[in-house]
Amino acid sequence: MGIIHAIDQLDQKVLLFINGLHASVLDPVMWAISNKAFWYPFYLVLIVFIILKRKKDVWITLIVVAIMIILSDQLADFIKDHVQRLRPTHNASISDIVHILRGYRGGDFGFVSSHASNAFAVAAFTSLLFARRWFTLVIYFWAVIISYSRMYLGVHYPLDVLCGGLLGFSIGIIMFYLERWVINYVNQKRAR
Repeated sequence: MGIIHAIDQLDQKVLLFINGLHASVLDPVMWAISNKAFWYPFYLVLIVFIILKRKKDVWITLIVVAIMIILSDQLADFIKDHVQRLRPTHNASISDIVHILRGYRGGDFGFVSSHASNAFAVAAFTSLLFARRWFTLVIYFWAVIISYSRMYLGVHYPLDVLCGGLLGFSIGIIMFYLERWVINYVNQKRAR
């Protein structure tokens, strides 16, 4: 019990530090970054890149990406429902000192972060797909900034984000190799 309590206390301290960095100029930026709809143009550009990259096999890639995002999101929600770790905004011991923006507190439970899981799944998958250093840096920066925004807004602890990111990263890697296997299988069938 001692080690778990110590980890929880450290998690709270780091969260309160990050959340305490709020500034009137950053608040709307972090609010936008955390909003999934804000990223729709970015997702559209990613889809165009995927279409250009995969060409004839694009339908396989897009189906695998859709399955990956659903899996990442639903698995994160499943873990949240079973672990039931309260978000900082719902934790009575710190909720009164967490900076809350626009009254947003999120759902009751936050472990693991769905935002982090989804972002890191997309980052892992697409970084392997495009295999370009500049793209890898951009896509992982995107995943990190989304994850950071969740702590900035006070709705996730660092461990929520870290574990969500690891979950998504693992799913992204697995789905990339599954997609490659399916494409190879389909191409072998076409060649016959």
